Amino acid sequence: MAFLGAQTSGILHDQGAEVPSILEQDGEEEEEEEQTETYLCVLWHSGCLGMAYYDSADSTIYFLPDTPECDHLKLLQRVVDEINPRSIITSAKQDENMARFLEGLVSPEHKQLGIPETVLLPRVDFGLEISKQRILSGNFSFIPESLTYTEKILFLSSIIPFDCPLMIQALGGLLKFLNRRRVSVELEDGSVNVPILGFKKFVLTDLVSIDQDTYSVLQIFKSETHPSVYKVVSGLKEGLSLFGILNRCRSKRGEKLLRLWLMRPTRDLEELNSRLDVIQFFLLPQNQEMALTLHRLLSHIKNVPLILKRMLLSQTKVSDWKILYETVHSALGLRDTCRSLPQSTQLFRDITQEFSDDLCHIACLINKVVDFEGSIAENRFTVRPNIDPDIDEKKRRLMGLPSFLTEVARKELETLDSRIPSCCVLYIPLIGFLLSIPRLPFMVDRSDFEIMGLDFMFLSEEKLHYRSTRTKELDSILGDLHCEIRDGETLLMYQLQCQVLSRGPMLNRVIDLASRLDVLLALAGAARDYGYSRPQYSSKIPGVRIQDGRHPLMELCSHTFVPNSAESGGDRGRIKIITGPNSSGKSIYLKQIGLITFMALVGSFVPAGKAEVGAVDAIFTRIHNFESVSLGLSTFMIDLNQVAKAVNNATERSLVLIDEFGKGTNTTMETCRDGNDLIFLYQVREGVANASHASHTAAQAGLPAKLITRGLEVSELIQKGKPIKPDKGLLKDNQMENCQALVDKFLKLDLEDPELDLSNFMSQQVLPTASSIL
Repeated sequence: MAFLGAQTSGILHDQGAEVPSILEQDGEEEEEEEQTETYLCVLWHSGCLGMAYYDSADSTIYFLPDTPECDHLKLLQRVVDEINPRSIITSAKQDENMARFLEGLVSPEHKQLGIPETVLLPRVDFGLEISKQRILSGNFSFIPESLTYTEKILFLSSIIPFDCPLMIQALGGLLKFLNRRRVSVELEDGSVNVPILGFKKFVLTDLVSIDQDTYSVLQIFKSETHPSVYKVVSGLKEGLSLFGILNRCRSKRGEKLLRLWLMRPTRDLEELNSRLDVIQFFLLPQNQEMALTLHRLLSHIKNVPLILKRMLLSQTKVSDWKILYETVHSALGLRDTCRSLPQSTQLFRDITQEFSDDLCHIACLINKVVDFEGSIAENRFTVRPNIDPDIDEKKRRLMGLPSFLTEVARKELETLDSRIPSCCVLYIPLIGFLLSIPRLPFMVDRSDFEIMGLDFMFLSEEKLHYRSTRTKELDSILGDLHCEIRDGETLLMYQLQCQVLSRGPMLNRVIDLASRLDVLLALAGAARDYGYSRPQYSSKIPGVRIQDGRHPLMELCSHTFVPNSAESGGDRGRIKIITGPNSSGKSIYLKQIGLITFMALVGSFVPAGKAEVGAVDAIFTRIHNFESVSLGLSTFMIDLNQVAKAVNNATERSLVLIDEFGKGTNTTMETCRDGNDLIFLYQVREGVANASHASHTAAQAGLPAKLITRGLEVSELIQKGKPIKPDKGLLKDNQMENCQALVDKFLKLDLEDPELDLSNFMSQQVLPTASSIL
């Protein structure tokens, strides 16, 4: 089905729980964000594609089982556009199609997205048996250490399909690359492995094909420079875009999932309706209070995969424990709340079942062991009392040291030279107990520092520090308390980390479900505030039927917005041609149809009174986009390129939106006149546009009145088939005669005359005459 916007004629173009809670004790902490990078390994052989990629954001490897792929590698292009990898790893031995694809990534069309690095590994690194061994011998934290080798094979076989040879080879090559490049652990010791917290399958079947031009034209995403006086480099923020108005997510993981859904519109009706069911549930007035409760809990769901990654690298921060506790505690709150919701809804049932008692165990364990206030005060991991008797005893000794050392200092002073007025005994971590006395006037040189029975250590801030018999006894009896306490608490932290990491897959699943709930609550909030309705899906119609549709972005920018309907497919015809004057709303109407269709294919409610969407498999656009200028191509070449994409890739189920590429007549944007004023009704109606109203648009644009009047005269002459004669009132005196004389001189030239001096002719004959004309 296709919608085409055609300008009739004119002179201007369109522009267009039981666990103790600490959540209320502290203010909201800003969640830490990490720059994410992806590394894609891909193999293509005999029409089959296998790939795997590593995402540093959650330290997870995603794999695509062996999938049929055409010679043009369109599926691979879709993956590259979506994940935007930093590096693409493949075999040095490749066929012409893969080589052509990699060369195409440096074309002007892809430069604006960033060119990924291409890494070619020897073919031997992708051997099937070698790759299998590389996978099976990997030291992955999510695999229980108690498993035997045979049990480990069975465990991994339940996650990874070893019957997909190309994918296994790609996965093996990816592991080779990660270990060689030491991704995420570049500065760590060689014994530290690249953190891998899990393997997940990703599937691209039933996805709707949408290219980057369409995403840009429809303003699905729109990044804008965000200047900051506090940062050397200005960041980016989301501008006016569909993502911007839908994104009401309370968690960073929710935002990421919403962006992923917008990058992966789908035709899977079961998935789409499951999303719409949750949105519709929260739109019911009696469920709004429940939605607010879930929103409050979701605001405490943080980036747990990043914390797990730091635990795996032994880089856990003090704040990570509190964030993890708050996240797990909030997840328990989500579970308890969802237990009271209809279990017939898949998402509510999954949260109820999969938020297991392991969450309660982790929360209780962290709350029992971690001293949050003490950890923040000392900027290190500290444990609560009554966890380890040995640590408690050493802390008691450390706390009683001041009074005890005062008594030791008094006894030391009795044995010192009477000229020494005072002394004190200090405890310095890693050094031990020292006797400190003030520097006296006669103590000038180092030799003056020597005192019988004392070992001089150092001079600091006019204080002399010594080891005495008593301080040595204290070292042997009490030891280095600080270091021993830290070592004991570090051991407890390691044991606690092991408990958490052993439940890593469960925690990741919890975050995935919480993120899904976050996205659907955000879509429900947007639907409520903007008056969206639930779309219907039908595999019977080959097009779309929209009643009283609105542009979701434009209606927020104008005081009034006129809804319009659209119907394509069946007995209503598959091609619609929209005509009308400049600024009458043709481009907005076309984008409106594309956005409503797109939103329905994401599983969102749509800005329309009613919408029915058929089995759309792709959306193509040919609409002017200001960002196209950066490609360095002519406007005509860009137009042809966009139309060529639609012609070469569209099927009978594709939606094609074309703006001002060809002309036609059967639908027009309605207008009327009020005296000399032209009023745009922004309403689509059947019929033919009988006037372009270009002069009115030109006047609004500020063109001179004389030029507009002349344009009307010329337009009238063209319509009547009469010759266009120059307006003598606009010419200088004798200008026409001078022009005719100059033309006559050119006509009299004999260009075959060998004695003709063109340089002399131009300087002596043409230039003097031209100056009188101009």
